[in-house]
Amino acid sequence: MKRIDQLQRRFIQADVFSPTPTLGNGLAVVVDADGMSDDEMQAFAAWTNLAETTFLLPPTTADADYRLRIFTPGREMLFAGHPTLGSCAAWLHSGNAPARADVVRQECAIGIVDIDLTGAAPAFVSPPTRIAPMDPQEKIRIINTLGIEEQQVKNAVTLDNGPVWQLLELNSAAEVLAVDETRVRWPEFVGVSLFGALPKGGPFDYETRNISPSSGMSEDPITGSLNAAIACWLLAEDRLPDSAIAAQGTKMGRSGRVYYRRDPQRPGKVLIGGQSHILIEGVLNL
Repeated sequence: MKRIDQLQRRFIQADVFSPTPTLGNGLAVVVDADGMSDDEMQAFAAWTNLAETTFLLPPTTADADYRLRIFTPGREMLFAGHPTLGSCAAWLHSGNAPARADVVRQECAIGIVDIDLTGAAPAFVSPPTRIAPMDPQEKIRIINTLGIEEQQVKNAVTLDNGPVWQLLELNSAAEVLAVDETRVRWPEFVGVSLFGALPKGGPFDYETRNISPSSGMSEDPITGSLNAAIACWLLAEDRLPDSAIAAQGTKMGRSGRVYYRRDPQRPGKVLIGGQSHILIEGVLNL
């Protein structure tokens, strides 16, 4: 029997950052989350057992269209990329409309994130990213753990756009894909991120991996916030083309595609886009 205090809430499960449904990154979205407690949100996110579950709420500021909270099975996150695009798709699919036709304004823990609707796919505006050289000892520790040679590493940086990323840029995408993710284990590592360019003229420009044992998975299928941080770093180094495509999830059999685009309307920012698909729609009794 249904408890008297249970409410029916709209529920959507989406697939994000892939042109092919089921080959992206899954996301659970509770559309009508108003009134849920922190404990209820965390418990439901643990139950879905997806990388992230999100909860749509009324905004607390007139500048936003809605408010978003993002939970992994174990904690709340300040910001994440595929939950941002997937939640926006769910919000629009549920019959909502933004105050401005060309942009959805999402309120989350890091502030208001704009999601641009003018391109071929929705794209969020990259949040501010702090860039620093990776600690030399940490670089050596990661290299030794991965079993790669130091000469394979072009750059080693720490990027912070809410989450913190320890990123190695390798000489090629092929070297990125050759890394054995099982060598990176929790709790010795929260995560290690890898990035490398493909030869020019191919279907995409970069290969990205996020080896993330702290999430309970060996690797994250597609990571929008990591790609946003990488794009901001490339822009700061004047290495970002006007547009580019990053592949992610290849080693896992996924077809993640993340679109980077310089934003002429917002100097110093990058638009991070991708396709979302609504795969499941129903009612949550909670």
